[in-house]
Amino acid sequence: MKVGGRDTTTIWCEADGPAVGIIDQTRLPHEFVTRHLRDVAAAAHAIRSMQVRGAPLIGATAAYGIALAMLEDPTDKGLTDAARLLLATRPTAVNLRWAIADMVDLLKPLPAAERVARAYRRAAEICAEDIGINRAIGEHGVAAIAAAWRQKGERGPVEILTHCNAGWLATVDRGTATAPIYRAQELGIPLHVWVDETRPRNQGAALTAWELREQHVPHTVIADNAGGHLMQHGRVDLCLVGTDRTTAAGDVANKIGTYLKALAAHANDVPFYVAVPSPSIDWTIGDGVREIPIEERDPREVTHIVGRLSDGTIGRLQLTPDGTEAANYAFDVTPARLVTGLITERGICAASRAGLSSLFPEVCRASVHEEPVVRRRG
Repeated sequence: MKVGGRDTTTIWCEADGPAVGIIDQTRLPHEFVTRHLRDVAAAAHAIRSMQVRGAPLIGATAAYGIALAMLEDPTDKGLTDAARLLLATRPTAVNLRWAIADMVDLLKPLPAAERVARAYRRAAEICAEDIGINRAIGEHGVAAIAAAWRQKGERGPVEILTHCNAGWLATVDRGTATAPIYRAQELGIPLHVWVDETRPRNQGAALTAWELREQHVPHTVIADNAGGHLMQHGRVDLCLVGTDRTTAAGDVANKIGTYLKALAAHANDVPFYVAVPSPSIDWTIGDGVREIPIEERDPREVTHIVGRLSDGTIGRLQLTPDGTEAANYAFDVTPARLVTGLITERGICAASRAGLSSLFPEVCRASVHEEPVVRRRG
């Protein structure tokens, strides 16, 4: 996608060496800063501190983290230690676990002397596959936007509400929930995006709004609690969100607040779609509400807010009284019954085991709580 008119991805190998480049997303939208990851500890820090975030990008960063680890110690112990370090960074996004397992399965049979080159090559493949998946999600998902446009008699823009950031900043490129939006823009379908601010980290206001501006997509930031009001008054044609983990039965774990948007959409007959790349599907569980671990983050993300002050500096402001406790649940689970459809790289399906099985029969042969039949792509 574009930054200042230039094609940019969220992660890349530096041309002059083994270091891995990333965009430090904690500095957006006020500063565009890139950083170099030179060892596995730096990759783990980038994931944990949310310099990189979004399930697909977390997986890609973990893959490169394993490659960086092989530079330091290509032995079995080095591989095991790196996998353990990276796996502990974020508990909810299943792409992290998938990418680490993919790399370990690939590298473990190889002699130590071959592991560095193969690890870098596989990490690059994972990034390329992610871009391909997102483009395919865009091609399939644009049908939902086009249908909404036809239903309006091709009058006025299609009004889309999204939550958090499932854009290209959450992936290697194109994004998941934004891929159909960008494809609709390319096809000339007029649209406007309502961008939830997404407290407490404000990924919508800070990241989605920033990238939509860079791509010249019309958008408006709204308070998280405004979505239901807009739906009541017919100002939302469809909701389109991403996922950090989707179960085999179609339950969707996404940024906290997604469940409330799905409830409002259901109450107002607004279609609610989820963009789901296949590496974000957890085929081993069926009940997302009971089985998906929900990350609890630093309470200071709730009690404080980071922004640009009147003098132009970036600062952290306290919102709550001294001594007030805060809870910071990072994700919630939207039950499958509230989801209109799952947009995958293979098409749109019902949010159900039968729906997913129709698109991924080779994986769904494995029963819930068993290891998936197919773990690695490519």
